[in-house]
Amino acid sequence: MDSTRADTIAAISTPPGRGGVAVVRVSGPDAFAVGAKVSGRAIDASLAGRFFHARFVRDGKTLDDGLVLVFAAPKSYTGEDAVEFHTHGGTVAPRRVLEAALACGARIARRGEFTARAFLNGKLDLTAAEAVIDLIDAKTDRSADEALNRLGGAGRRDFEKLYKAIVGVSSELEFALDISEDDLPEHYFVGVAARTSELILDITKLMSTAREGAILREGALVVLAGEPNAGKSSLMNKLLRDNRAIVSDVAGTTRDSIEEWLDIDGWPIRLTDTAGLRKSSDKIEAEGVRRSKSLIEKANIVVMLSETGNFPSIDLANTIFVRSKSDLCADAIVQGEKGSRQSPLFVSSKTGAGLAELRAAIVSLLEEISEKDKDAGESDISIKQMHVLLQASDEIADSMSALGSRDILLAANHTRKAAETIGRLVGKTYTDDLLDSIFSRFCVGK
Repeated sequence: MDSTRADTIAAISTPPGRGGVAVVRVSGPDAFAVGAKVSGRAIDASLAGRFFHARFVRDGKTLDDGLVLVFAAPKSYTGEDAVEFHTHGGTVAPRRVLEAALACGARIARRGEFTARAFLNGKLDLTAAEAVIDLIDAKTDRSADEALNRLGGAGRRDFEKLYKAIVGVSSELEFALDISEDDLPEHYFVGVAARTSELILDITKLMSTAREGAILREGALVVLAGEPNAGKSSLMNKLLRDNRAIVSDVAGTTRDSIEEWLDIDGWPIRLTDTAGLRKSSDKIEAEGVRRSKSLIEKANIVVMLSETGNFPSIDLANTIFVRSKSDLCADAIVQGEKGSRQSPLFVSSKTGAGLAELRAAIVSLLEEISEKDKDAGESDISIKQMHVLLQASDEIADSMSALGSRDILLAANHTRKAAETIGRLVGKTYTDDLLDSIFSRFCVGK
């Protein structure tokens, strides 16, 4: 990101539309000067952390009145001098105050530029920056808690530890390049190969924490599947407490998937209704069935419904079996492990019977999925971080191969690249393209 920190930037930081209060944020070397001109009162570092009332003016005309909050570098979000104008809400008042700030020498901020400056000024690293946007986008309390955990440094500590370990091995290899191989200690290659192997294990452990983090950020894909007229649409409407899907006695009513967000005990759920599974000569319905099967393969959890109990014979992992329309079933009381093919849950969308048990089964399975293959560590990494770890893992693997053929130069090059790759996550190395890819996800005022 081309962020010229010699500039003073400004933007509206609150969402557009009607509201009680709006915030116009100004940050940069001339923030105090801009703030003084707009508020009509001298501003310096002595006012840091304090609110004061002001009338916001431009060319002698009062635009609005409100509060001014002052931050002195480095104790601000961006690490720079900053001023916030708290105006009345709506669209006109904050726009007029922003225009006044721009007329006094600030320029409009780019998307995510405030957070980019926080990164460039050492206030947060890329793991924390990504946690900020995940917190903003959080759809449930559990998602917000996970983002706050990373914002507090949980992920950063793990990546910094890994970075230092890779740099340590890289330093050993760089040192070995400057001396004759004959002068290397006995079993040198065995020892450095062992430490390199440990790096691969460390990266693998970090990657194993991605599953729960991905579910909390992107939502767990829970697919309602089964034969036509099994009650999938009715169940979806009941879980959502809304008539989102069309319900009909005519088989094949649902021909395409319908997806809605749902919060179940803090887990963000992408609840998806699908076309009934059956062979059809209707091209449109057949395409709907094909899409249903594709979603089933991608799903975190499949809720397989059947009115009769004749479930598909295919083996599906992470599947909850449900006898739907249980109000019409005479054998609605069963023993054993409920939710299995042999002992399905009995659920009625009409009466609500079994819904609590179904919700509990979904939560239990999500917790099981998130814990499976997960290290006891505390971090949950993002998809972008996963890609970085995969790149580093490939470089370390190539380094291991080079060590096997006693090629120190090649091993050193691969290990150095791995260190640079992980360094992106802890702010040691970065590129403009990397910053653009991260901070472009933010709104202008963040």
